[in-house]
Amino acid sequence: MDDQTRIEVEAAAFRRLQKHLMEDRQDVQNIDMMNLAGFCRNCLSRWYQEAASERGIEMSKAEGREAYYGMPYDDWKAKHQSDASPDKQAAFEVAFKENVLDPKN
Repeated sequence: MDDQTRIEVEAAAFRRLQKHLMEDRQDVQNIDMMNLAGFCRNCLSRWYQEAASERGIEMSKAEGREAYYGMPYDDWKAKHQSDASPDKQAAFEVAFKENVLDPKN
């Protein structure tokens, strides 16, 4: 596979993941994704922002989120996100400390 085709295939896979998370699985909360997979929609929007920045395209955090979510993040959050339970917040704290602060990761 040549480089251009690989890039196009990778972009198509990203768009399919984005569609799946934004349209097909709006019921899945970001904290659940973080607790199970170590990333969420916000991570994907940050990676989008970082990729733009690496290419000299200035993009704020809010602009990256809006590009990913297709709307301002606060609108998405109001429509689809609920407050995390204390148990989910505690699990997040454990997962965050293990994955981010562990020097092996």
